[in-house]
Amino acid sequence: MNTIKFGRTGMDVSRLCLGCMSYGEPGRGSHPWTLNEEQSRPFIKKALDLGINFFDTANIYSDGTSEEILGRALKDYASRDNVVIATKVHGRMHPGPNGQGLSRKAIMAEIDASLRRLGTDYVDLYQIHRWDTKTPIEETMEALHDVVKAGKARYIGASSMYAWQFAKALHVAEKNGWTRFVSMQNYVNLLYREEEREMLPLCRAEGIAVIPWSPLARGRLTRDWDEGSARMETDEFGKGLYINTANEDRKVVERVAEIARERNVPRAQVALAWVLQKSPVTAPIVGATKMQHLDDAVAALSLKLSTEEIERLEEPYVPHAVVGHN
Repeated sequence: MNTIKFGRTGMDVSRLCLGCMSYGEPGRGSHPWTLNEEQSRPFIKKALDLGINFFDTANIYSDGTSEEILGRALKDYASRDNVVIATKVHGRMHPGPNGQGLSRKAIMAEIDASLRRLGTDYVDLYQIHRWDTKTPIEETMEALHDVVKAGKARYIGASSMYAWQFAKALHVAEKNGWTRFVSMQNYVNLLYREEEREMLPLCRAEGIAVIPWSPLARGRLTRDWDEGSARMETDEFGKGLYINTANEDRKVVERVAEIARERNVPRAQVALAWVLQKSPVTAPIVGATKMQHLDDAVAALSLKLSTEEIERLEEPYVPHAVVGHN
């Protein structure tokens, strides 16, 4: 597994990041399809064995149990200095006032809670999960700066938002001498390419690491359009991402299948190879609930699509409404 510098930082990360949203106690939070701890640990172990050193979770995943499962597994299977742990803050973690968002109060409480669940003194990457329209960005950026200066996070990053919001956050940090975002975790795949208009060029210009979530469009790019899954039936957020563009998206999925047949490889490898070759992507965040998912992800690193194949994959795409920012 090759590593790559994380944006303009000196930190090395694997070219794939294991997303841990699928690992958490079922019935906790909004993801009933998750794997429990006994089921999850083999995937984390195999990822490490394959050379993946980068793991992404969030405080809100399965009500914090994703962080707990990841933390215990990494403690058993790896040296802390050899792994890169990323988590996020924003979503509601308890009822009542100050139970969510990016206020100073929420950030300071949630970083400590995440560290307790992960069983570590620091995270390598602390990310805002979304933009908080109710908190001034100056308050958020100063609080994140203080988290870094306290040694509780090595770097800070952001997730899906508008490019103007990300540019404003970068400017506020630079203006005040605060820690700057070094990464953007956004929604990029063959079914959703709107980030190519503004966000990806901004990240390229600013040296920002790009770590796309859902690079396989929640599995839709890996199977026939009408073929369902247990997750698809219960993933309400995922349904909303594709409901308005089904006819157009079907054509993209069919093109992936066509090229996969020609290459004699699984569709997942073709779809992920496209993301890996998209500049300035650093490390796609891949989920795995079957061991084959990890094998396909690693194999995609060696699958180099030709210019003609990329053009064929991209040709059916039509503009989509902006989604995933809220």
